[in-house]
Amino acid sequence: MLRKSIVVLLLASLLMFVPAGSATTYNIDANHSNVGFAVSMLGGLSKVRGKYTSFTVNVDFNEADITKSSVTANIKADSIDTGIERRDTHLKSADFFDAAKYPEITFQSKRVEQKGDRYTAIGTFTMHGVSKEISIPFIITGKYTNPQTKATTYGFSGRLKLNRQDYGISYQSKNMPNWISDEVEIELDLITARPPENKASR
Repeated sequence: MLRKSIVVLLLASLLMFVPAGSATTYNIDANHSNVGFAVSMLGGLSKVRGKYTSFTVNVDFNEADITKSSVTANIKADSIDTGIERRDTHLKSADFFDAAKYPEITFQSKRVEQKGDRYTAIGTFTMHGVSKEISIPFIITGKYTNPQTKATTYGFSGRLKLNRQDYGISYQSKNMPNWISDEVEIELDLITARPPENKASR
């Protein structure tokens, strides 16, 4: 009886140090998420879209206070995909991303700010060997709880614009100086991955 009481007291003491509404770590389901971009051509006559096919995103999500959440992202530069192999090869070269020298594009948040139902993740973005602080506006697109497994999935969507010249990506066609816009539209649509199944419960 005494041993049982000591165990109960120890558990209660430990629980006192667990903060209410603490963050839960989620991975992003890359198979059902999109890290994409769009670039205008010839002053807006057309627009080329592309995406990255290899990336990881980890979200420490605090649903009770989203400003206490954080995000870390890592994108493989050589996974760029615009649907045209020859163009992708050029984009991976030293003219653009120089993927062999700078294989990763990363983001590490410093803080999250809230205004109504909209949020902004502010942190360090590194691309092509250049690091700058950027702000990523985003919304939470929804929450789904599986009625059987009780696993929860969250959706996030963010849009922002970057100037590629800020990161030393300055290539332009000699024959058409305004062939490619300096401004790049970034499109992020992410959902969290389902947790792995507990095989012992089968």
